[in-house]
Amino acid sequence: MSLDVSIGQLSKQTGCKIPTIRWYEAQGLLPPAGRTAGNQRRYSDQHVRVLRFICHTRSLGFDLDAVRQLLQLSARGKDAPHTADDIAKQHLASVRERIRKLQQLEHDLEHLINSCEGDVAHECRVLSALGEGAAQSADALAG
Repeated sequence: MSLDVSIGQLSKQTGCKIPTIRWYEAQGLLPPAGRTAGNQRRYSDQHVRVLRFICHTRSLGFDLDAVRQLLQLSARGKDAPHTADDIAKQHLASVRERIRKLQQLEHDLEHLINSCEGDVAHECRVLSALGEGAAQSADALAG
């Protein structure tokens, strides 16, 4: 425990906001900080490493469960590569599925925009299609 920094200093070193640091600690992702006699949190270099790991995995879009698993694997070391690889592959598949859905959404919106024929609201296919979609959603909720 060579480094002894405040939560503000930890925030500056990692780029992670103070409320987020506290939240990661409350979620059990970041080990509890030491405390001063005045009950202020104090963090070690290990906290800096773990928090950077958390922030990087979150920036890649991993959910909290995956971050937790990856942290545990990182601590174990020996069997981590294959299991970590599996977690990353699952995440990549999820990202690809989201991309596929977004591309479909892009296509649908382009189709709607291209089908709008006039400047008059009742001639605009966008408004018509949105109204039809709202009616279908209401029917589905009622049914």
